[in-house]
Amino acid sequence: MISHRLNNRNLIIWMVLFGLFCASVYVLRSVLLPFVAGIIIGYLLDPLTSKIEKLGISRTIASILVMFLIILILVPSLIALFSVIDNQVGHFINVLPNYLSSFAKKIEPAIANLQDHFPALEPEKIREYLHNNMTNTLKLIGNLIRRLITGGFALVNILSLLLITPIVAFYMLRDWDKFIAQVDSLLPKKSKKSIEKQAREIDNILSSFIRGQFSVCVLLGTFYAVGLYIIGLDLGVLVGFIAGIISFIPYVGTITGFLVSILIAFAQFDTLIPILQVVGVFMLGQFIEGNFLTPNLVGDSVGLHPVWIMFALLTGGVLLGFLGLMIAVPVAAIIGVIIRHAIDNYKESSLYKD
Repeated sequence: MISHRLNNRNLIIWMVLFGLFCASVYVLRSVLLPFVAGIIIGYLLDPLTSKIEKLGISRTIASILVMFLIILILVPSLIALFSVIDNQVGHFINVLPNYLSSFAKKIEPAIANLQDHFPALEPEKIREYLHNNMTNTLKLIGNLIRRLITGGFALVNILSLLLITPIVAFYMLRDWDKFIAQVDSLLPKKSKKSIEKQAREIDNILSSFIRGQFSVCVLLGTFYAVGLYIIGLDLGVLVGFIAGIISFIPYVGTITGFLVSILIAFAQFDTLIPILQVVGVFMLGQFIEGNFLTPNLVGDSVGLHPVWIMFALLTGGVLLGFLGLMIAVPVAAIIGVIIRHAIDNYKESSLYKD
């Protein structure tokens, strides 16, 4: 009886602590982004830092070398990428009126065909509807970009992300082992082995998924961007890279990138061959991802169902915005492991066996 009451009290304490933690994350969501980004970067780079440390180099020097190497690779790559994207966006804005006119002319046969099959339809109303919606969409995109560029709070967030994230990442790399040891020392002694077992399982899932999926997204985005750039598609680098980066959301990245690329190609090109080449780039990208990248970099033992990942990303995005998208998959992995262990404990209990 006393033991049962103690278990209930411990459960209540843990639930209260968890509730306070969730409430704190929600309240502080606007300032947590650079810190969470730094922790994720530290987690991603920890294995490389540990390998350098094994060569006899101190952890601090190894952390500095890793951060310097990443900055040395990342900064020139981003400058080159933004330069190409800036040129493509500028050109696209200049030729956009021509593309709209070309698009309208190319859908004329489809409108006429619809009128033949459905005489009640009025072509002028269809044209007016399409024109108004395209105009409103472009205005919406323009206003969104303007707000992102001129918004003071957004600018502060970007600056804090660029300045604070590397500092947090460095300290996480340098003190990662100390941080893990400190957390380990605070674990309840009675449940320590069970918690450590679950923590190892969570780490295996996160290392397989986050590190592997990050590599897949970057490689796939680079492939799409280069392929569409070679074809000559306007905004090809931007659309292709974004399609690859958001491909961690099952099917969403590829489908979105494919549809946007096809619409741009349809308006830009007057022949069928470039449009077929765009289709070929995405088909080849999917073949490479499904047969080489994902099996070798992510593996089959991740244990995260695509539906669970999409639900986690949607929920995180609605509740916490971009911060929620960043932590959605790790939280989903943790919850998945906890649920699996809870089911195993249930099957071993008298409640199930009786």
